[in-house]
Amino acid sequence: MIRFFLASGAILAGLSVAFGAFATHALRAKLDDRALSIFETGARYQMYHAIALILVALFMSRAELSGTLLTTSGIAFIGGIVLFSGSLYALSLSGVKILGAVAPLGGAGFLIGWACLAIAAFQWKP
Repeated sequence: MIRFFLASGAILAGLSVAFGAFATHALRAKLDDRALSIFETGARYQMYHAIALILVALFMSRAELSGTLLTTSGIAFIGGIVLFSGSLYALSLSGVKILGAVAPLGGAGFLIGWACLAIAAFQWKP
């Protein structure tokens, strides 16, 4: 799981940069300010949680923490990115407002990920 989370985090962070550049250069003339802001929020949260995923991988490789908690954290971060950022990208590009209803599920994934990471940190014995 360490390699998977590390590679996934790096790929998702790189995609966040690409999506941000795409929004700035290709979408600025095509989307209104609100849709562009929604897209950029998706990219920003994707980057935050891609970095968090890399941290999970590093903690898994260096610390004697609960593997289950860290694995759950990593999976929750990935699921959160897919649901939260993905729904915001789709909403901003399509204008289909119901897609905004998916974002809170991704937000819940982010919260689960952070909670599992916090619990694992309290269990850490360096």
